[in-house]
Amino acid sequence: MTTPRSRAEFFVEPELEGRFSGPATGDERRMLVAFLADHRATLELKCAGLVEELARRSVEPSTLSLLGLVRHLADVERRWFRLVLAGQDDASPLFSSADDPDGAFDGAVADPAAVAAAWEAWRDEVAFAERFVAEAPDLEVEGDDAWRGKVSLRWVLIHMVEEYARHNGHADLLRERIDGAIGI
Repeated sequence: MTTPRSRAEFFVEPELEGRFSGPATGDERRMLVAFLADHRATLELKCAGLVEELARRSVEPSTLSLLGLVRHLADVERRWFRLVLAGQDDASPLFSSADDPDGAFDGAVADPAAVAAAWEAWRDEVAFAERFVAEAPDLEVEGDDAWRGKVSLRWVLIHMVEEYARHNGHADLLRERIDGAIGI
């Protein structure tokens, strides 16, 4: 007989990792950056130890997969930080397009080279975003977005926390389907 487990258990013991240890009081930027870092680390943890399995789809007809999430979040990071806030007009999406809006998911294939390319792109975009936030004079830095109009760095950070939180919920279910792993 196995010992019952809670879905809210941690993948690893909390004291052995750095997630969820950010400040709970004080400076707003530090808190937002810490929450976003925790969610980025959670995505990586949900994908840890997998390569080709990352492309496994949830259920028909969905194309949702862990690899699709990595690719999608690389595009999301790129859009908000490079295109909108930094104003890099040439920062088009890496995995989707107007002709293939679900390309991040549809193109997620079980190929080690495709997996490596997705992680490299995601890490590059996260590194750019982290530098941008660290160098921004304050959270009132603004950018223009075709969807929302004027947005502040504050709004983008909050939106990114929400974006990762939603997709990490998907990642929970996808990982459980792959190998039964559950937990935060």
